[in-house]
Amino acid sequence: MRIFDPHIHMTSRTTDDYEAMHAAGVRAVVEPSFWLGQPRTSPASFLDYFDSLLGWEPFRAAQYGIAHHCTLALNPKEANDPRCVPVLDALPRYLVKDNVVAVGEIGYDSMTPAEDTALAAQLQLAADHGLPALVHTPHRDKLTGLRRTLDVVRESALSPERVLIDHLNETTVKEARDSGCWLGFSVYPDTKMDEERMIAILRAYGTEQVLVNSAADWGKSDPLKTRKVGDLMLAEGFGEDDVDQVLWRNPVAFYGLSGRLNLDVAGTEATHEGNSILRGVPKDPHEPDLGPGDGDGPARVPAAGA
Repeated sequence: MRIFDPHIHMTSRTTDDYEAMHAAGVRAVVEPSFWLGQPRTSPASFLDYFDSLLGWEPFRAAQYGIAHHCTLALNPKEANDPRCVPVLDALPRYLVKDNVVAVGEIGYDSMTPAEDTALAAQLQLAADHGLPALVHTPHRDKLTGLRRTLDVVRESALSPERVLIDHLNETTVKEARDSGCWLGFSVYPDTKMDEERMIAILRAYGTEQVLVNSAADWGKSDPLKTRKVGDLMLAEGFGEDDVDQVLWRNPVAFYGLSGRLNLDVAGTEATHEGNSILRGVPKDPHEPDLGPGDGDGPARVPAAGA
């Protein structure tokens, strides 16, 4: 089973997650820029974050055989903070980067006028740069949020066929599908969708233009949820081709609209800006453990007379 997770926040995950994801069949990911859990206080903090999504995370992913791309944006929550809004002026120089395959996450959090402005501006940026858009639907009052989102999309220069509406559920899927947009579903341990609900939606609406993601981040989440959906699809009578369409071909088709998707995992240098991922000196497996050291390998016994 080959898997492309089209929405996962690997900045929040460990190298153990990359290793487990590869073992489960994940060979490509897209990491959307998002809220980091506490407020950022200036556009400069966004730019450092964007740089990490363009450099450090692709380097980490490549160590585990996974192709990494990203989407960049001013996220809906922080669009309400005047200190962060100037990042919109900096986005154009980042949206030309090769690894950027969409503008996102954009959309609504609390459905404020500031979010209206940021959503419309970033849909225009997507159109200007020939990129698709990844749109976040709000966690509260989802149907109202979806309808407001679709109104803004219809007024924009970006066609619905270049928009992925994410975090959908049973209350929003029909109107999102009828709009012509792509359909995104986040599968979580306790919130959003679960595997069984996802199977029911696939039975009702089919597999065309449907993307399933883990959206794994710093909260309670699971980067292997995509694999669990694929396994349950097979157990519930879907064919291997159905699974491949949902978990691989659909995300390839959507992000391929950018013209920048490259699924080859290129070899990397030994370090990224001096960081090899390894911390300290690896322990020699043939050397006995001599007790606590300095944290960079086994302790050393002082030489006689030292």
